[in-house]
Amino acid sequence: MVRLSPAVVKLDVEMLKSVCGAGEKRLLKSVRYTSDHEYSNGCRSPPWRQEFGEIAGLIIEPCDAEPLSITCSIYGFNLNVAIEQEGEENARKRELYKDLVTLLKSKSPHFAESIKKQTSLQDLITEHEKARQQLAMKTSISMKLREPTLLWSKLEEEAEKKTRKSGAGEKATESQTKTLRLESKKNASSLRDRLSSVKIKSPGGGTGDEDFSESSSESEEDEEQSERRGENRTDLSSEYWEIQKLVKYLKVGNQTATVIALCCIRDFNLAQETCQLAIRDGGGLEVLINLLDTDEGKCKIGSLKILKEISCSSQIRRAIVDLGGLQTIVSILDSPDKELKCLAAETIANVAKFKRARRTVRQYGGIKRLVELLDCVPDSAMLSAEQEKDVEVARCGALALWSCSKSTRNKEAIRKAGGIPLLARLLKSPQKNMLIPVVGTLQECASESSYRIAIQTEGMIEDLVKNLKCENQELQMHCASAIFKCAEDKRTRDLVRQYTGLQSLVSLLSKTDNKQLLAAVTGAIWKCSISMENVAKFEEYKALELLLGLLTSQPEEVLVNVVGALGECAQRPANRIAIGKSGSIPRLVSLLRETNLALLVNVTRAVGACATEPENMAIINRLDGVHLLWSLLRKPDPEVQASAAWAICPCIENVKDAGEMVRSFMGGLKLIVDLLKSQNKEVLASVCAVIARIATDKENLAIITEHRVVPMLANLTNTEDDKLRRHLAGAISHCCMWGSNHVAFGQERAVAPLVRFLRSKDPSVHQATALALYQLSRDPNNCITMHESGVVQPLIVMMGSTDEVLQEAAAGCVRNIRLLALANDKAKYFK
Repeated sequence: MVRLSPAVVKLDVEMLKSVCGAGEKRLLKSVRYTSDHEYSNGCRSPPWRQEFGEIAGLIIEPCDAEPLSITCSIYGFNLNVAIEQEGEENARKRELYKDLVTLLKSKSPHFAESIKKQTSLQDLITEHEKARQQLAMKTSISMKLREPTLLWSKLEEEAEKKTRKSGAGEKATESQTKTLRLESKKNASSLRDRLSSVKIKSPGGGTGDEDFSESSSESEEDEEQSERRGENRTDLSSEYWEIQKLVKYLKVGNQTATVIALCCIRDFNLAQETCQLAIRDGGGLEVLINLLDTDEGKCKIGSLKILKEISCSSQIRRAIVDLGGLQTIVSILDSPDKELKCLAAETIANVAKFKRARRTVRQYGGIKRLVELLDCVPDSAMLSAEQEKDVEVARCGALALWSCSKSTRNKEAIRKAGGIPLLARLLKSPQKNMLIPVVGTLQECASESSYRIAIQTEGMIEDLVKNLKCENQELQMHCASAIFKCAEDKRTRDLVRQYTGLQSLVSLLSKTDNKQLLAAVTGAIWKCSISMENVAKFEEYKALELLLGLLTSQPEEVLVNVVGALGECAQRPANRIAIGKSGSIPRLVSLLRETNLALLVNVTRAVGACATEPENMAIINRLDGVHLLWSLLRKPDPEVQASAAWAICPCIENVKDAGEMVRSFMGGLKLIVDLLKSQNKEVLASVCAVIARIATDKENLAIITEHRVVPMLANLTNTEDDKLRRHLAGAISHCCMWGSNHVAFGQERAVAPLVRFLRSKDPSVHQATALALYQLSRDPNNCITMHESGVVQPLIVMMGSTDEVLQEAAAGCVRNIRLLALANDKAKYFK
């Protein structure tokens, strides 16, 4: 008999997957392996099962039957049956099948009938059988089975003898324990007796279609993918096999022996991947999770201590969730034992690193339980032993909430459970080890506006600023990150300045060796710089010089924030001049060649701000900076496009021979006009601003007119966005200067929507619109349309404005309308 190989099994599985689907003609609903981990020899079963010839486990879901649990081995395929169902009447269910197709035909009438009816499927199976036979010949008996060593067998015989001698009630001695670690293997004559049936414990709870989102801090972290690491027998250390033997003993030992085995496992370095995989591959996770359901406190504590250590591995985390262990751990949070609460919370903190785990914690009431752990009284620096336990429980609870808070739904759940006041109280704690997870949770939640408002109203900004002055750099980093997120709001920026937080942030810029801290601090400075009052303070603290020194030899996450801060500081003329004199313009221009989108957005803003100074603009132009900005318009990211377009505007205004420079960019004018097709309002507003400046050159205006800029601008006049209205009106006003464009706008029906712009409450929109209407009123038909749209009354009101430009434009438009009316009256009189 030719034995199967992992390659043949894989070929069979791939063929079955090809006939799965959602249509009526599908043969199966789904086919999946019970393990995502594939060893270097192609097997998916753990090493201790490979010793018996097992290759992999499968779960196949037919269309007309319950899911089938199947074991693939070198001898064939067999259907797994639960132990309690084993008996003579079910013996036939344990028979081996030569291939999966034969097995499925016997178990699924739908599968068998579909193959008979569809000739295409018969051809597919025939071709597959040929390929299967060829592959089997090439790889026959290529898999090397793992056999137990003679030493192992000898030790197991000794273990059997000593186990029989020791009574059920006797206490195991230390010398006996070393031998009892080795579990005797059951002697079996055939593979059918060796292979145990596979039971799959569902993760449990929750609907699979629940929609949820993640915070921005985790926008790049999707659910962790299983890592595939090849493992050869020679790669496995002695610890791997020793732990597996201890795990086997865990399964059969009494209470005392179980506790001893747990202690022995903890003696190993569980941070090592080899030790973690040994527990998983030996079926230890199932045992550890089952121990959590017992009433024995020592077993629970030992199990949780091991789970806490090994759950640092992404593979172990996923396995714990798959086995439904997270639900049990969440339920332990209700235990009166404070040590159990701490261990459970710390384990949740490790496991809840991916979305499905965080969702499970929320669905099983874990968020509310974790928030309840925060309710302690740590106001005093001197604590009793019991109070210290309470503080530790709260710390572990905050640690778990920190991990869970990466989910937007969990943030809302924390808020509804009353977590914000408790976090605010803990933030005032003198216990320094408490502050890091508390501030970590707050800075994670600060991405939500409701939390930012709460952080202000609960007085937490003062505490965050105070902790910037501590010696713990990790705490400083989290406080700066929280300020970075909260400083989106003006009130927070003012509070940071009020509590002297700006000076603390500037002093931390010297910590250049800690890049994470530096990134958080520069981010906080960037957001605080949005307020010009803060920029004035930063000038006083000499922050600009320090920021300019960070433009070189820094990672991207620091550069993004540094350039962002420079862009805000450059809104003040003195800082723009200082940046130019420092020789930093070439470095800023060189950053326009980077690929990081966030960096490009900030550097274009900084370059655009610096370009308002003629001396800086000369340097930017000499370094081909305007061409680089123009090239960024081709980026698919709307934020980069808009930021580049805004930066181009001051460049065109301040460079000599701007018209000639713009024409020198191959395809540059057509690119600008084509961007008017964008769906992003910020891109449209910035492009309209660029077009208004391009149109000041008659030759360029003629070129963009040929590129059909008039109808494309006219299509945008129905917008309700004031920023877009302002720059659109400006672009229309300038484009009317060429030929019959003012007539063409009327023909494109842009006049009546433009009149509605006057209803805006933004004075800048009124000025730009009045200028555009004045240019359009040079055409009689446009005057008629304006009059019918009721333009006269608002224009008369605007003629009384203190804005002279608005006065003149409104008056000129009314004059043109009135002249047309007089001409009509005169024509009627002389008719």
